[in-house]
Amino acid sequence: MNAFRYARANDVASALATVAADPKAKYVAGGTNVLDLMKEYVEQPSVLVDITHLPLRGIDPAPHGVRIGALALMSDVADHPAVARDFPAVSQALLLSASPQLRNMATIGGNIMQRTRCAYFRDATQPCNKRAPGAGCAALEGVNRQHAVVGGSDHCICTHPSDLAVALLALDAVVHVRGRAGERAIPFASFYVLPGATPQRETVLEHGDLIAAVELPASPLARGSYYLKVRDRASYEFALVSVAAALDVAGGRIRAARVALGGVAPAPWRAHDAEAALAGKRPDAAAFAAAAQAATHGMRGRGQNDFKIALARRAVARALAHAGGAA
Repeated sequence: MNAFRYARANDVASALATVAADPKAKYVAGGTNVLDLMKEYVEQPSVLVDITHLPLRGIDPAPHGVRIGALALMSDVADHPAVARDFPAVSQALLLSASPQLRNMATIGGNIMQRTRCAYFRDATQPCNKRAPGAGCAALEGVNRQHAVVGGSDHCICTHPSDLAVALLALDAVVHVRGRAGERAIPFASFYVLPGATPQRETVLEHGDLIAAVELPASPLARGSYYLKVRDRASYEFALVSVAAALDVAGGRIRAARVALGGVAPAPWRAHDAEAALAGKRPDAAAFAAAAQAATHGMRGRGQNDFKIALARRAVARALAHAGGAA
């Protein structure tokens, strides 16, 4: 781990100013991701700005939804009655993440900002365009069983590790950010950036931006949501494929649908074709199978990860069978 300076922020303004003044400064809260990366020399910040004392821990239900502070703990959000009742996919995704010990430390803001678990990214001796732009991507011809089947590029085929982010994408969440230019609200669908030729850039945030909260808008879709995670072992493992599915069903027909996938792309992946295939259909096995097929349009494996495409189809169909209160 490199030498670094520690600074504790007691208000948002001082936190923003400290990080903005140093291009190598980073925020730290629970530290469950950034400290790991520092130990592996992937992250080498000059200063860590501790934001754990900022007033950003609230979980505030309202008629229009729930506003979750960026420093709210994963465990607290998962267990909150309003979240579990009105946004079950969010609660389920959090409970399927990490371990209880980590969920008691990790924050919501840190979860959606966590970086890929690609082994080549985390090994400083291996070429990785995300860690060292221009170095190459060892995963393209290397061990890529865990890697992306859609959304990647010739520069990067990593997958995004967050379970929560998949649920937030499906439920039309909004990220509230504070920065040098003031406050702004970012629809979750616009929050992440696919690698293209610049895999080192992962979100639309600028240096110094601070996530203040995540807003979950209430809707029949959100209340009828479900999160499914398929992994190599039953606990403390990242997804091979995951699905957040949500259905709004009335009069025996699907009025609206949301399908988002994890474990298949460098960012949470919205399956718009699957959603379109479900509109107006009866919520039955045939409709779910057709939507599952549509969800994998454009997916392409690289040999070792070919299985993810068939697995994604089965996972989508299964998640839809549980969504909308069907289970």
